[in-house]
Amino acid sequence: MAKFVYSMLTSLDGYIARSDEDIALPVPETELHQHFNDMMRLASAVLAGRRMYETMRFWDSPERETGSTEVERDFARAWRETPKIVFSTTLRQVGPNARLVNGDAETAVRSLKSKTDGLVILGGADLAAGLARAGLIDEYRLYMHPVVLGGGKPYFQSGLSLRLKPLGRESLPQDVTLMRYAPANQAA
Repeated sequence: MAKFVYSMLTSLDGYIARSDEDIALPVPETELHQHFNDMMRLASAVLAGRRMYETMRFWDSPERETGSTEVERDFARAWRETPKIVFSTTLRQVGPNARLVNGDAETAVRSLKSKTDGLVILGGADLAAGLARAGLIDEYRLYMHPVVLGGGKPYFQSGLSLRLKPLGRESLPQDVTLMRYAPANQAA
């Protein structure tokens, strides 16, 4: 059975972006980027809402290889190799190695969870909120940058109430702290 992990960079005050157009968080440098490359290589699939998918489509283009660093080229290859499932009611098509789901996300994810093995990375706060309410997220990974954005798009959607238990903490490059949590009602 798949393990669904909601994983995002955040500010200390809990925001993943200042706005849809302004992420405002520091760009991962080589060592931190490599951490995300390694995680992408472990993933069986990536789940994304429309906005997150459109942001990440940057990595779809083979021409992205030109002028990039080795760690960026490696991430682009890992991104392209990993199957993506995009949840959107407004998109009509998606790029290579991606499948569009415009129906009930909860039903689609329940089916995927029972038919897939390994790590499934979930990105996007709105999609994550719906799946969290349905009890479909197995782990929350907050990559906390030592910056304060003062507002914007929160990691946890307003009104979402969860009881979590800590799974661990890790210091990463760029003074990022990875904080891992699981739903408190989940078996260890």
